[in-house]
Amino acid sequence: MDSQATLAPATGSTGGAFDLVIAGGPVVWLLIAMSIVALTVILYKFAQFAMTGIWRTGHIEKAVKLFRDGNRREALAAVQGAKDPASITVATAIRGALRSDVSDAAVREEVERVATAEINGLKSHVGLLEIIGSLSPLLGLLGTVLGMIQAFRAMEAAGRNVDPAILSGGIWAALLTTAAGLIVAIPVVAIASWFERTILQVARRTEDAVTRIFTPDLTRRTESPADEIRAASL
Repeated sequence: MDSQATLAPATGSTGGAFDLVIAGGPVVWLLIAMSIVALTVILYKFAQFAMTGIWRTGHIEKAVKLFRDGNRREALAAVQGAKDPASITVATAIRGALRSDVSDAAVREEVERVATAEINGLKSHVGLLEIIGSLSPLLGLLGTVLGMIQAFRAMEAAGRNVDPAILSGGIWAALLTTAAGLIVAIPVVAIASWFERTILQVARRTEDAVTRIFTPDLTRRTESPADEIRAASL
């Protein structure tokens, strides 16, 4: 009878969400805490992306075009004050190009440093989401294993007096933690992957813009096609 009492709390009430949390035990409470942390990070990252304006690219293209046309100060004004990594990095490159007392190598080194710092700022806390996404299903599986161990130990202690209905209730309560772990992990992993892809796009955009600042536009024709072919054959 004592063994049946051990299993009974797992099947006491299954109607409400709070009852499911109670049935899941400490592992479910830990998963809830991790989900709150993950939600906080996700909201922070969305706010950060929106405030820095990483999806706005028109002013960057305008600045690069102005710079290549020789309007360097106008190009700097086009990205001045913008907070996204590409604009900040391009502004640094243009400022370096405007200074005659700084070597080209020093400018490139500083631009690389600024770009790395800005991209790393976007990457902040994304690693925490990846950790939560990786650990959540493992914690859920651990809770299930511990619950199954407890259920089968109680069945062994009960001998022939165990009630199959009570045993099945203990098993589903143990499996509840696996479901909770997956519920936390799936959206967190998906959103963290989206953050990573977005940051990668920003990094590529920054690299492309800076490269166009430091190199001439070879796509523009400076002479007729016949003259270009004749010059290439010399």
